[in-house]
Amino acid sequence: MQSLGEILSRGLSLPIPGPVIGMLLLLLALRWPVVRQPVASCAGFLLAHLSLLFVPVGVGVMTHLGLLAQFGVRMLVVIVLSTWLGLAATALVLRYVRSECDA
Repeated sequence: MQSLGEILSRGLSLPIPGPVIGMLLLLLALRWPVVRQPVASCAGFLLAHLSLLFVPVGVGVMTHLGLLAQFGVRMLVVIVLSTWLGLAATALVLRYVRSECDA
């Protein structure tokens, strides 16, 4: 679906990235059991082993504890501020789109 999204995005010169189009195509395709069943089994396997995906991150954090101690507060501030800015931008865009649709 991602490849098809890329083809559509580039072929039709759409302003939407190919992976986003691919995810929308996948969302539509999940209505059919022939697509839903394999995706469900794969998703179930990944969810069952989700904790293993966090091991490399934990090892990386433990390896660089000195950097975390040195820059941890700054990183926390940047993460919190960027999260709030992203939420604010999303809310403002949603407000604008809703006002345009209501008009």
